[in-house]
Amino acid sequence: MSLDESDASDGPEQNPPGAGAPGRQVTPNGEAPALPTPPALPGGLSPELLSELIAFRRDMHMHPELGNEEFRATALVKGRLEQAGLAPRVLDSGTGVICDIGTWDGVRPLLAIRADLDALPIPDTKTVPYRSTVPDRTHACGHDVHTTTVLGAGLVLADLDRQGLLPRPVRLIFQPAEEMMPGGAGHAITSGALEGVGRIIALHCDPKVDAGKVGLRVGPITSACDRLDIALDGPGGHTARPHLTTDLVTAVARVATDVPAVLARRVDTRSGLAVTWGRIDAGHAPNVIPQHAELSGTVRCLDLAAWHEAPDLIHAVIDEVAALHGAKSQITYVRGVPPVVNDQGATELLRDAQTARLGSHAIEDTEQSLGGEDFSWYLETVPGAMARLGVKTPGDPARYDLHRGDFDVDESAIKVGVELFTGAALLDGNRL
Repeated sequence: MSLDESDASDGPEQNPPGAGAPGRQVTPNGEAPALPTPPALPGGLSPELLSELIAFRRDMHMHPELGNEEFRATALVKGRLEQAGLAPRVLDSGTGVICDIGTWDGVRPLLAIRADLDALPIPDTKTVPYRSTVPDRTHACGHDVHTTTVLGAGLVLADLDRQGLLPRPVRLIFQPAEEMMPGGAGHAITSGALEGVGRIIALHCDPKVDAGKVGLRVGPITSACDRLDIALDGPGGHTARPHLTTDLVTAVARVATDVPAVLARRVDTRSGLAVTWGRIDAGHAPNVIPQHAELSGTVRCLDLAAWHEAPDLIHAVIDEVAALHGAKSQITYVRGVPPVVNDQGATELLRDAQTARLGSHAIEDTEQSLGGEDFSWYLETVPGAMARLGVKTPGDPARYDLHRGDFDVDESAIKVGVELFTGAALLDGNRL
């Protein structure tokens, strides 16, 4: 007797043919019904507000300001938030804005959303109607987009708060001087930006990722970045008699080549510690050995522990190489920023928000970059995460990169960024 016959003789079938697993509901034709669609998150961006935000971004792009000079951008952001019935506060330096949406009860931690305001000192080479009107200044890193998305998220969240739909207060942080070392984040923090904050999120434009998508990564997503300036000195002399003096040009050349090579054998290669030079200056005449030479460059590091050890190690190696060639060295090591290390919980919050808005197909795994970002200073105090916002027009063969005069974005990314932030605020507030 077959098992089916045995079951049939004992009573009604519990799992008729085609029913699948026990308890699974089926339609009359034996197919499983479609699962109910989860309710959509509120806080979508209306076409009218998107049009306003695109205009805001273009206006900001046309009037770029360098770090700690973002007075116009600060006034624009402050004015629009006030128009929405909010009470933004300008940092005491005169640039940068902090604004709370909802009333903090002093107990439940806030979610902070951060943007940066400053532009870069390079010319805008694009031929677009919103091309920079300021010579040798442009938003070539996407900070105009960052500011616009956080502003847009703030306007949407303020409306949700008025409707009683914002589960917990949110803080907006528009900081100055991200492009400067050690960055404007420190000033924002000392001005109270993180008071009461339990988690912080941000995004950064990525011209390698298609608009409509975001890139996410748990753990380090950017590199540490410091500045290094070296001065070498010697008595100088005639190029006919280098043996009677310090051949300073050879010394500076050896420092430039040997220091990175020696460092590669003094640290774990997995730390990614690298010194790269951007400037060398020595001498004025072909037959004169100079008395002074200079090098400037950056120190980048993928590992937080190695970054903390880097200054002492690099000082020692430079002194060794310079002394080998009889040169006296003077080293100026300027701390820049540590790596941005994304917290797993905050990264998952962004992942869930993007999935709720556009689906999991709108998320890419992203790699660690050697670029520096002062968002890392916030993460020294509270957990958080930075997403990479796709700004590349899908199918466009053109290749743009950050910090180039022709950098531009697909403005549909603004909607993605706004809704990522509003979705994260709603999900975060309902979880904790």
